[in-house]
Formats: sequence, C-alpha cells, structure tokens
Amino acid sequence: MNPARNPAPRALATPLVHLDSEPYYHATGDELAVFAAAAQSRLPVMLKGPTGCGKTRFVEHMAWRLKRPLVTVACHDDLTTADLVGRYLIVGDETVWMDGPLTAAVRAGAICYLDEIVEARKDTTVVIHPLTDSRRALPVEKRGEYIEAPPDFMLVISYNPGYQSVLKEMKPSTRQRFVALDFDYPEAATEARIVAHEGGVDDETARRLVKLGGLTRKLKGAGLDEGAGTRLLVHAAQLIANGMNPAIACTAAIARPLADETDTRDALDDLIRAVF
Repeated sequence: MNPARNPAPRALATPLVHLDSEPYYHATGDELAVFAAAAQSRLPVMLKGPTGCGKTRFVEHMAWRLKRPLVTVACHDDLTTADLVGRYLIVGDETVWMDGPLTAAVRAGAICYLDEIVEARKDTTVVIHPLTDSRRALPVEKRGEYIEAPPDFMLVISYNPGYQSVLKEMKPSTRQRFVALDFDYPEAATEARIVAHEGGVDDETARRLVKLGGLTRKLKGAGLDEGAGTRLLVHAAQLIANGMNPAIACTAAIARPLADETDTRDALDDLIRAVF
C-alpha cells in the first residue's frame, strides 16, 4: 500500500475516558461478578433493560473497577461502519487516516460500549462480529490492517428489548456471541437509596419520587411506551435539591419528558398531585 495513502493512524475526536473516581452504582444481583468473569475470560457482554435503569452507569463502574479506559458510542440510524472504524480525511494538503472509536478502543485495550446497538444500521453492526469470537480482531479494510485485540479489550453492547420491532431486532447470529445480563429498575428501597444519593434529597423525598416512578410504570401500554426510569427520578431530585417545588420539579423532569398527548399528560399530573 502506498505510504502516502497509509499514514500513521490518529485518534478520532472521541477520547478514551479514564475514570479516576468510582462512579456510584448499587448492585442488585450478581452482575458485578458476571461482568468481571467475562472480562477475565475475554468475552463480550450484552446488557438488556429499559431506558434509565442504570446500564450505562454500570459500564462506567466496571471500567473503573477493572481499571480500563472506556469508549462510549451512542448508536443511531445513521451510524456507518466508517463512523465506528475510521476514515481518511483531508487535513491541509495531506490525506490522514483517523481512527474511529471502535478502532481506538481496540488499539488501546479499552472497554468499548455500544449503547442501544439495535439503533445502528445492520450493515454497520456486522463489523463487530470478528471481535466477538475466537478471532478477537478488527479488520480495517480501507487501510489493509487486521488489528488483533489486546487482552484488555472488551466489547459491551446494550439495548432495550421493550422497543424492539421487526425492523429493529437483534439477529440471533449477533445475540449468541455475547454473555447477557438482564437489567431492570431496582426494588423500591434500593431505588430510593440511589435517588437520595444521586439526587441529593432526603430519604422521604426519595421514597415519594420512587413511588411516583412506580405509578408511571403501571401506565406502560396504557398511554406510555415506558414509565419513568431511575434517571428521570434523579433529575427530579436534583431540581428539588436546588430549591424547586417538588410538584413543579416532577412535572418538568418526569411528566413532560414522558408524554406529549394531553390525556396522558393530565394523568401524570394527577399522579404527581397525589404523591406530592
């Protein structure tokens, strides 16, 4: 290959994140042990669960625990293979190769987290297959490279089964390459401790927020695609901790993000008034 067209790779603008302090995470099962064992065995991991239940925080916590850098990619409909692997760019009068986040993670022996993998195009996700079997390698066709992943590299993906459809369904050929962990919202007492810690509110306020969250989750399929996740409860708690009236905070941080339809919004407002 012509050296002028194959310059030394440069990192893309997606930095490797080195977590110096422990991200708060409250374990609800054996997920810590399973993830650590998968990392030691050099196996990829798939996280399944609803929006805002702690999947991303869990990955951050495990990156800190395992002392590995982390690269996170938010997948979307327009995500291309080049977005993940890299591309040639014109910089001044030079043609420069820029590593994509997946390639940068492989080279660095980092954890690469592909969030909501089913949102990406199917022809894009095929590129991860060689990294999820005994090859543990990433072919970079445009550079004629075959990058073998170092021992510390780990691939983690996540998705929300509740939003699956015929068009956005993970193929069995992809699913069966991963060790899988199921996530859900914590039981009420645990979730209240998380909301109090992360939101900076007192225990009673946290319990009321969790009660409200549970009530919204009962509306799933009856006006809501999904109820309030723990993340939304923490957002409301943070507003309350900064002096906002609890009902107003819950309306802004929980009710309005969940629904646009008038009847559903009114039902959520009634729940807020009942709890606060």
